[in-house]
Amino acid sequence: MTGTHVPLERSSAADEASLPEDLLAEQCARVQMLHALGVALWAINFVMDISLTPMGDRGPYRLVIEGLGALLAAGAVAATRFGRCASRRKITVGLALMVPHAFGLGLLNSWTVQPTTMRPLSGITVLILFFGMLAPARPSTTLVTALIAASMDPLCVWIAHLRGLPVPSVTRTLLMFYPNYVCALLAVAPARLLYRLGREIRAARALGSYELVELLGKGGMGEVWRARHRFLARHAAVKLVPPNVLGAGAQAATTLSRFEREAHATASLTSPHTIRVFDFGFTGDGTFYYAMELLDGLDLETLVREFGPLPPARAMHIIRQVCHSLAEAHAVGVIHRDIKPANIYVCRMGLEHDFVKVLDFGLVKLTDPHQPSMQLTVEPVIMGTPAYMAPEVILGGEPADHRADLYSLGCVAYFLLTGRRPFDGDQAMKVLIQHVQDDVVPPSCRTELPIPPAVDELVLMCLQKNPSRRPRDADDLRQRASSCFAGDRWDQHASKHWWEAHLPELARPRAIALPESDRLWAQAGACAL
Repeated sequence: MTGTHVPLERSSAADEASLPEDLLAEQCARVQMLHALGVALWAINFVMDISLTPMGDRGPYRLVIEGLGALLAAGAVAATRFGRCASRRKITVGLALMVPHAFGLGLLNSWTVQPTTMRPLSGITVLILFFGMLAPARPSTTLVTALIAASMDPLCVWIAHLRGLPVPSVTRTLLMFYPNYVCALLAVAPARLLYRLGREIRAARALGSYELVELLGKGGMGEVWRARHRFLARHAAVKLVPPNVLGAGAQAATTLSRFEREAHATASLTSPHTIRVFDFGFTGDGTFYYAMELLDGLDLETLVREFGPLPPARAMHIIRQVCHSLAEAHAVGVIHRDIKPANIYVCRMGLEHDFVKVLDFGLVKLTDPHQPSMQLTVEPVIMGTPAYMAPEVILGGEPADHRADLYSLGCVAYFLLTGRRPFDGDQAMKVLIQHVQDDVVPPSCRTELPIPPAVDELVLMCLQKNPSRRPRDADDLRQRASSCFAGDRWDQHASKHWWEAHLPELARPRAIALPESDRLWAQAGACAL
């Protein structure tokens, strides 16, 4: 697998006509806010009319219009908040509902006898400007809807004429309400600006066949985005490393080499328990990226922090799967060097639950599997996470081998069983010293959950200071973890039950989201049938 230079590509015509999904979601929230404000304003007018002028000096029509307006706005809030349709459709519906609001305001303006030469500025102008500035839809849709809303005042004047009230001429009516139409034209400007920015954002987020959709996380080394393949019904997680993070000169070359090494090493592994890498390369502005599979789950750090220590059977179930990934990596000379709970995901994969994925081979070291002492990459600094670092890695000297990963995995098992790390210190240096010098307290002594002696012994075996006293390799550790339980195993039935009880939103497969072009073809085919 080789890196590629990927120019920023423009989206398809259908994509360019809309905003990115995250901006659509923000837009939908603003539509909801505006209609919520409408509920408040209609309700305030309703209460004031009852309190100050019961039935109103202009008749009970006011209360009817204001009550219907509040109900309409409340319905719009509920539709945009709880509706299951796409954000794009919610925005269009929310904008269309501006017309009945404008009609209600027009009726309030013209139900009784009004001046025929000059009137105060209509509330419809404020309504149009608010929607135009805060929640515009597509420019063409915004223009048509705003012009229709602006025409509600002249329409209501004509209704007043049908009711026999004195009204101005058509020309004078249009002149009286020309601010409505000016505001309708002005409302298009924010829409054009917003959708132009949307196209630029889509172009800036285009990475080969992938389009960035939603920011998932940000750290010192860059960002991780949820991305969508342009042509396949597949989502991915894309890690972006901007040029300023890479540094300059030799530092940039070293950092870039690290990320390229991570992409190469991960892509070369085929274990189902290793994160899959789909692609990597550079964007036009020099940003390094690679796309990997998007997981429906959470990392072990979050799992234990939110739900507490795991039963021993479940902890060993997870450890066995991590060993499956590491066994293949070690067999081809890849040492992870940063095994920790945050780099291990449990997820739903197809119909399986508690399926483990090992992530982030960013500190990987490549060795010749037939000559363990020959290093192909060397860093002059300690690399890894102090709380999960093997003593031989901390001390340096002889190059650490695959058994350093087994020590780190023992620390992970300790954390899963107890919710605590083997060594806790308020400073990283103290933790490093403890790893080198202090004896480990058995996990069973640091938790109230019952831990079988065989599990205690296995974890302590992984945490031996001397690498030769640890399990021989990852496959040996996997077999030992399997033999810890004769009949008390954590199976798929138990996993599914736990996920449905605690993470129901992730327990079932997602519905397939077809690209917009595919939905149009499907609709056309249905119509033809």
